[in-house]
Amino acid sequence: MKYLVVVILSFCFLNCKQDVREDMSAQSLIDRSIEVSGGHLIDSTIIDFDFRDKHYMSFRNKGVFHLERRFKDSVNETKDILNNKGFMRLINNFPMAVRDSMAVKYSASVNSVHYFSVLPYGLNDKAVNKELLDDTTIKNKTYHTIKVTFNEDGGGEDYEDVFIYWINKDTFKVDYLAYSYDESDGLGLRFREAYNERYVEGIRFVDYNNYKPENPSIPLIKLAELFDQGALKLLSKIELENVTVN
Repeated sequence: MKYLVVVILSFCFLNCKQDVREDMSAQSLIDRSIEVSGGHLIDSTIIDFDFRDKHYMSFRNKGVFHLERRFKDSVNETKDILNNKGFMRLINNFPMAVRDSMAVKYSASVNSVHYFSVLPYGLNDKAVNKELLDDTTIKNKTYHTIKVTFNEDGGGEDYEDVFIYWINKDTFKVDYLAYSYDESDGLGLRFREAYNERYVEGIRFVDYNNYKPENPSIPLIKLAELFDQGALKLLSKIELENVTVN
C-alpha cells in the first residue's frame, strides 16, 4: 500500500513538473512578467514623468493611445503628440507643419522613451515575435532569456531592431535587457541594467544603467557575458523622475 502511494505521489510530482516546464514558453513568461509589473493597470491610467529636460505623458486604453512630450526654451513651449492618428507638433499650442522625414524621427523619439518606461508592457503587441532561448547566468543568478523581433507590418520604423530580455526566475521581473539598432555606420548595441525599482499605484518603474560594448560586431546575446565580466562601457543613466499615475 505504501509503495502504491509513493508511486502515485511520484507520478503526480513528475506531471506537475512537466506542466511547469511546458508552461515556460516565451509567451507565458512575458505574460507573467507583464502581470507582476502591473501591466494590466497601464491600459486605464495616465502616466506622467520627467526624463532629462522633457516632460512625458501617456494614456492608453484598449488599443487607443496618446503619447506626449513637452519641453520649453526661453521663448516657446513645444508639445509633440503621437496617437492612433499619427504625429503632430504644437508650438505654444498652435499646430506646426512638419516634414514627413522629421515627423518619422520625432515619432520614433517620443515612442522610444514611452516604450522603455513601461516595459515589459507592449511585448504582446501583434507585431512582436518572441523566442525562448537557453537560460543565462548573470551575477550568479540564472535567468529566463527571451529574444524579441518585430514584423515589418505594424512593427514601426525600427522594426528591424532586435531585443533580448532576461527575466528573473524568482520574481519574473525584467532585470536586464539588450538591443541592436541601425546606425549610419552599422549596428548599434546596448545593454541595460535595471535599478531603483519602485511601484507607483501598482505599476513597476525602474531606471537603467546603459552600457555599450567596445566591439559593436559581437552577437547581441554575448552582451550579458561581457557585462558579467565587467567588460562593457557605461554610457549613461536612464532615470525617470517625478513619476505619477492617475
